[in-house]
Amino acid sequence: MSAGVYARIREDIVSGALPPGAPLVEVTMAQRYGTSRTPVREALRRLEQDGLVEPGARGMRVRTRSVEEILEIYDVRITLEATAARWAADRRTELDLVRLRRAHDFMEQTDATDGAAMAETNRRFHEAVWAAGHNATLVDTLRNLNAHLVRYPATTLTRAGRWATALQEHARLVEAITDRDAAAAAKIAEEHMAAAREIRLQMAGEDDVR
Repeated sequence: MSAGVYARIREDIVSGALPPGAPLVEVTMAQRYGTSRTPVREALRRLEQDGLVEPGARGMRVRTRSVEEILEIYDVRITLEATAARWAADRRTELDLVRLRRAHDFMEQTDATDGAAMAETNRRFHEAVWAAGHNATLVDTLRNLNAHLVRYPATTLTRAGRWATALQEHARLVEAITDRDAAAAAKIAEEHMAAAREIRLQMAGEDDVR
């Protein structure tokens, strides 16, 4: 029961049905999701661990968004993505290369007008890079960090020219990993994520204007 409630609340947070700062009162939430307070309490505990909710003045609330948080997330992610790319170049197997190329092929076949599909195939590509580094701790850390970005659902990939640029950068990254050029792979990944950070900050600024 609690797993189902967790999934439903998480989806409502990600979709914006529960907006940033929204109070999450156990009694009200139990009524909303047709359950008792215990599954709601357990779900909120998990969501706090995910970084999606936080303590408020009166109980829990949906975690608020900020430019500072975007900077913190991306500053860490840039470093970790560069490390993942470096390790992928050092440690990749032939099977890893097959998976990377397949993930990139899926990206190239994605409808460039479908933001959700673009975000999904992009995520799969990055996860293929992480997996090629053969370090489970790094993969877990990146997944947990990436979970913080689900509260910023609009993808940077829909910005004019970004999708084409991302495909080119990913192709160069696959080439560097194939060649076992760890330094080049790390540099490409770092620059790729730094560009994503700048777009994300622009988007945040536009939201503030609205």
